[in-house]
Amino acid sequence: MTATGTSTSTSDGDWRLFRGDGTPRHVHIPEAPPWRRFTPSHQSSARPTPYLIGAAEADVVNAALHLRRPLLVTGYPGTGKSSLAYAVAHELGLGRVLHWPINSRSTLQEALYRYDAVARLREANLRRERHDSEPGIGSYVRLGPLGTALVPRDRPRVLLADELDKGDVDLPNDLLTVFEEGEFEVPELARLTEDEATVQVLTDDPDDQVPVVRGRVRCTEFPVVVITSNGEREFPPAFLRRCIRLDLPEPDEERLRDIVKAHLGAAALEDVDDLVREFLGRRAPGELATDQLLNAVFLRKGGVDLDADGLLNAVLHRLGRAV
Repeated sequence: MTATGTSTSTSDGDWRLFRGDGTPRHVHIPEAPPWRRFTPSHQSSARPTPYLIGAAEADVVNAALHLRRPLLVTGYPGTGKSSLAYAVAHELGLGRVLHWPINSRSTLQEALYRYDAVARLREANLRRERHDSEPGIGSYVRLGPLGTALVPRDRPRVLLADELDKGDVDLPNDLLTVFEEGEFEVPELARLTEDEATVQVLTDDPDDQVPVVRGRVRCTEFPVVVITSNGEREFPPAFLRRCIRLDLPEPDEERLRDIVKAHLGAAALEDVDDLVREFLGRRAPGELATDQLLNAVFLRKGGVDLDADGLLNAVLHRLGRAV
């Protein structure tokens, strides 16, 4: 300990970083779990671990790809619904996943595009004072994740519409026309004169711009749309008819071990029998997620000196039933 009462090391093999005794310490922060390491956005389309899915479930995914239909993925939390979109993008080389996290305030328009009229007016006033030319409208139009997915390209993009059941009850019906037609209009651009027919606008991809002609965006390849749902409510029949439905089951003991191996390596399986048994014994439908078991195994692998019951109590909190 230094003269100021600050400990400079905790290299005593103890896994505890925080002691709760009020003494400042310079400690080594260990490496984060693989699923909690953050990379620059341009690298986020690749996942460091394989995505494990059964043959029957993979066939449903392939059916959606061939039919160019949205894939509606349901299942309890932790069954890998959102990760499926990243797995498809990674395996098929379709680039960065376009992520649309849905909540109760989400609208179709914000998913398609946003127009910042206030910022444009402010800039126009400033330029007028400086006797400069008016700003172009394209700098104030940004396509959202769904709008970016519909930009015409030779290869489709992957769109993850996450947790649709959290959205407004009318949102699934609002999506029907866009999914059927594969196009939408930006009225602010459609009203421009013939001389301004083509406008470069921003997209959901960082530092990217695309041309929009006469205010219309129409895909040439329908995007790979993965819609996730926790099964909290039923969707309209017309919406369900236009989707390919995939229900992901909760993994059994063999699949759990495969998941642990994929994320943490084969060595992590050497001392996890009690953790897996305890996890399966506690798990009721929808009440525990697979990533909670991964948390427990990661802590065990990192030297946490708690028994299975104590360790699982620290990381396994009931989520409540998903349906």
